[in-house]
Amino acid sequence: MILSDRDIRKLLESGKLVIEPLEPNIQIQPSSVDLRLGSSFRLFKPSEKAYIDPVNDEDLERYTEVIEVEEGKPFILHPFEFVLATTMERVKLPDDLVGRLEGRSSLGRIAVVIHATAGFIDSCFDGHLTLEMSNVGKLPVALYPGQRVCQVVFEKLSSPSEKPYGHPDRESKYQYQRGPEASRICKDKELQRKRKPTK
Repeated sequence: MILSDRDIRKLLESGKLVIEPLEPNIQIQPSSVDLRLGSSFRLFKPSEKAYIDPVNDEDLERYTEVIEVEEGKPFILHPFEFVLATTMERVKLPDDLVGRLEGRSSLGRIAVVIHATAGFIDSCFDGHLTLEMSNVGKLPVALYPGQRVCQVVFEKLSSPSEKPYGHPDRESKYQYQRGPEASRICKDKELQRKRKPTK
């Protein structure tokens, strides 16, 4: 069941759902909440390495650099460029709610894709959302920190999660993230078992 604006407002008022900072009259839509673009962007650097190896490359951050955009200035997303960005808002979900991240139609119509694959937000996630943005068009696009770029749709679970995101028994690699985090796929247990032993 997708939550309506009425239910979203009730959860925000009760503190069960947290989205901060929030301008309710602008950001709360009929069945979603718009989120705004943060000022940090993580770009991939040119590398002499032939490929990224999630089994043996333990520090994937070294392939990237973070750029902070000054207030009032845009980040230019070039054609066929991929960048990790972040939301301005921190989002915290209760144990009986999940979220689904969607791009805004207005940006889709100028060829900006907001997430490559990771549009799902687990119950009890707490942090800023990392956006996997790309420009699939032919012209560069100016993106301004603070502009609404995506929306979150909330769905009720059939019952509260037994082991939600952040539970000690879970690999919650991105809990409490604050900026555009690089991939932590090398921490996946099944990949760690494949790692070559170091001498």
